[in-house]
Amino acid sequence: MHTFSFVIFATSLFLPAVASAQLNVLMSGGFSGAYEQLLPEFERTSGIKVTTGSGASQGAGPQTIAAQLARGVPANVVILSREGLSELIAANRIVAGTDVDLARVPLGVAVRAGAPKPDVTTVEAFKQVLLKAKTVAVPGSTSGIWLVNDLFPRLGIADKVKAKVTPRGTDATGMVAAGGADLAVMPVSEILHAAGVDFAGSIAPEIQFVQTFSAAVVAGSGDIEGSRRLIEFLASVRASEAIRKSGMEPLATSR
Repeated sequence: MHTFSFVIFATSLFLPAVASAQLNVLMSGGFSGAYEQLLPEFERTSGIKVTTGSGASQGAGPQTIAAQLARGVPANVVILSREGLSELIAANRIVAGTDVDLARVPLGVAVRAGAPKPDVTTVEAFKQVLLKAKTVAVPGSTSGIWLVNDLFPRLGIADKVKAKVTPRGTDATGMVAAGGADLAVMPVSEILHAAGVDFAGSIAPEIQFVQTFSAAVVAGSGDIEGSRRLIEFLASVRASEAIRKSGMEPLATSR
C-alpha cells in the first residue's frame, strides 16, 4: 500500500511538469505573420507553451540570432532565412538533421498607406522608382544584404542610391508608415500585415530574390522532442493556409 501510494504521488508530481512544458523560439521577421496565426493552435493541441523572441537572420550587431545564441540567450528552436541557418549549421549551433524549410517568399515594395503605388513590375520601372525616391528602407538582414551587395550594383545604381538606402531591420515598414522613407523593399510577408503601409507589388521576376525561411533545433538546448513537434507542425499541410495568407508559399512536408 505504501509503495502504491508513493507511485501515485510521484506520478502526480510528474504530470504537471509535462503539462507545463516550455519552448523558447528565436525568429526573424519574415515568418512572423504566419507564426503568430499558428502558434495558439500548436500550444492548445500540444500542451507546450512557447516564448518567442526576435532577431535578424544575418548581419552585424547584437540582435542577430547568431549573436543572441553566442551570448547565451535561451532558444530551443530558431526560424530564419536559409542563408542565416546555414551559417548557424556551419558554426555547430544546430542539432544535425533537424533543419526543415517551411516557406519561401519574394521581395516586394511597401509604400505609405494611401500613397500612389508605383509600378515595380519591370526592371526599368523598379530602377526608376529607386532613383526617384528620397529614402529607401531595406531590411538589415538577408534580403537587405542581397539588395545592397548584389542587385543594386547589377542594376548600375549602387553609387546613386547608396546615400538614400537605410537598413532598418524589422522597422522598415514602420519607417515608411511614419513618412521617414518613400518606400521599403523587403519580403512580401513582412508587408502584407504591417500597419500604415500598402503593398505596391512584387519586383520583376528577372531580378527577384525568393527567400526561404527554415527552422531547426538549437544544439544543447534540451527538449529536442518538443522542438521537433513544433517544427513538424509548422511544416505540416495543416499550417499551409496560414502561411499562404501571410504572403508566403508553404513548403509542407508532413500532414
